Amino acid sequence: MLIDFIQYQQQQFDEVASRIMTDPEQYIDFDSVSDFYKAKWLDDFPKGTTWSATGLDDGAEEFDVVIEYRDHYIRISCVNSIEISCGVYA
Repeated sequence: MLIDFIQYQQQQFDEVASRIMTDPEQYIDFDSVSDFYKAKWLDDFPKGTTWSATGLDDGAEEFDVVIEYRDHYIRISCVNSIEISCGVYA
């Protein structure tokens, strides 16, 4: 049996993204950009995943996060409320 590691990792990414979408309060609790980059759950994503956060400097309550693995992504935006979208780039 051959294992497609890229497909396996994409599935792993999608599973973590799904957990975040199901229970965002468990994952989204940052006071600074540094807090985001230290989040232990980022290690749940497959190797090769990239992420960035903006808007958390100087105690700002609004922020945007983008997490990507190949063409899969999850975006988290917190302005007045938490909005999460995920999918596959076309």
